[in-house]
Amino acid sequence: MNRRLLIILLIAFVIAGGCAYLVYRIVTNSIVASRPVATTRVVAAAGEIKLGTVLTAADLTSMQIEGTLPKGVLFKPEDAIGRGVIAQMYQGEPILESRLAARGSGGGMAAIIPQGMRALAVKVDDVVGVSGFATPGMRVDVLASGLPPGSQASNPTQGTVTKTVLQNIEVLSAGTEIQKDPEGKPKPVQVVNLLVTPEQAESLSLAAGELKIQLILRNPLDTSIAPVSGTAMSSIFSGLKGPVNQAKPVKVAKKVEPKPFSIEVINGSKRSEAKFGPSEVKQ
Repeated sequence: MNRRLLIILLIAFVIAGGCAYLVYRIVTNSIVASRPVATTRVVAAAGEIKLGTVLTAADLTSMQIEGTLPKGVLFKPEDAIGRGVIAQMYQGEPILESRLAARGSGGGMAAIIPQGMRALAVKVDDVVGVSGFATPGMRVDVLASGLPPGSQASNPTQGTVTKTVLQNIEVLSAGTEIQKDPEGKPKPVQVVNLLVTPEQAESLSLAAGELKIQLILRNPLDTSIAPVSGTAMSSIFSGLKGPVNQAKPVKVAKKVEPKPFSIEVINGSKRSEAKFGPSEVKQ
């Protein structure tokens, strides 16, 4: 057989094989694309749902999810209606079991308090409240400042003491409450609710009633408890080299002693000289 003919046939077979493979891929992709994808209808939020809301039918809708479902997703609206929301939800977000309080626990802040814990409200200044750092989920340390009992008698120079009462405390909520001032008039007060144990609640309640409370923000990933012993006002100024507001020294003039001198006495033709020292001058 002619060698040239063999080359032509070989090229024809290669072209035919490539065309066949291309047709196979096109047909396979079209079949996969036309195959219906399995979806599951789940319960979702119809709009933004605030923390502590008790769900109603108007808060819920449904949506289709393809593939793997999120863990704890709800399939029936009745499984969510009447339960409190313990984490804020957004429109179109699937309703998860972990985002809802137990059935029968109601709504509001009480529904988001874990078992064995307590929520304690602490009044803070406007800087903490308005700055917005004390938002739900943040971690703070609690500082108390004041005069320790008996400090005036035992150490009158110690002054005000600041002590870290609690560390790594979670913020549940922050907002403004209306309370009455000493004259009975309503006024807005910045309040932060902290998640504490019963023992921590006792310490914080006692400190809040007698001392000034301040919150300091910490990194949520930093869960270590720092060994702090407190700081007294006197220790802040202990490193100064001299007393504060030291008066200028008064210059005292040195007393000048009188110098000795002599007097020439002339008595007729006689002359004599009388010398006087410091002692005679004083007299």
